[in-house]
This record gives sequence, structure tokens and C-alpha cells, in this order.
Amino acid sequence: MPTPPLPDDTMDLLRRANPAVIAGTMPDGQPFAVATWYLVEDDGRILVNMDGGRARVEWLRHDGRVALTALEDGAWYTHVSIRGRVVEWRDDAELADIDRLSRHYGGDAYPNRERPRVSAWIEIDHWHGWGAAASTS
Repeated sequence: MPTPPLPDDTMDLLRRANPAVIAGTMPDGQPFAVATWYLVEDDGRILVNMDGGRARVEWLRHDGRVALTALEDGAWYTHVSIRGRVVEWRDDAELADIDRLSRHYGGDAYPNRERPRVSAWIEIDHWHGWGAAASTS
């Protein structure tokens, strides 16, 4: 798997509102995977945001190693998978991060204003692309 930096065209693909799945490990070593929204930040880290009451928040705090696969919307053969780790956690008390994600994916602020949210930033260690995003090294 190549290491960062990712080529510009691969970053362009990641910056789109693509369907994605994030995977990590439960404390007993079993894997988990769930659909997620993500957003590539200007510094190249990936923002994800979760309901603060979900078990995956605890699991990722326990072991911050993650994999995330983004599938080109409408052309899943083209996809980018990254491996990395959560390097920053922050409570999203004002729901600013989930609103950014919701606007990126759907154009509007996040509708559920009742539940606490938590943001996590992932630093990319390795990546692999397929289809139009194929990695060459």
C-alpha cells in the first residue's frame, strides 16, 4: 500500500460526497464496519462524526486504528481505501462538524439536534485505489 501524499486526482475523488464505510476493531478483537459520512480537511486528515452514545465511539477510543473505503458515487468499481488512526477527538457540542458533513452530503444542516455528537480526525498512513483511482506503487 502506498503512503501519503495521495495524488491530486485521488484526493479530488475523496473530497466528493461519496458513500463510505469505516472499519475498526472491538475490544475483543472482532472487526466492525459501518457506513459513514466523511470529509477531507485542508490538512489532509479525514473528519468523521458519530452519535456520542454509539458503541463505536468507545471502540475507536480503545483502538484508534481504522480503515475507510470511499466508493465513487454511482461507480463503485472506482474506490479509495485508506488505513490510518484517529489522532484527535473533540465533542461537537454546537453540532458544527456534523452540520458540515450533512451539508456536504445533503445540502442542509443535520436534522437531529437532540443527541450529543463526537468528532474524530483520522490521519492517513497508507492508501490503495482501484479503478480510476488505482494506486501505482
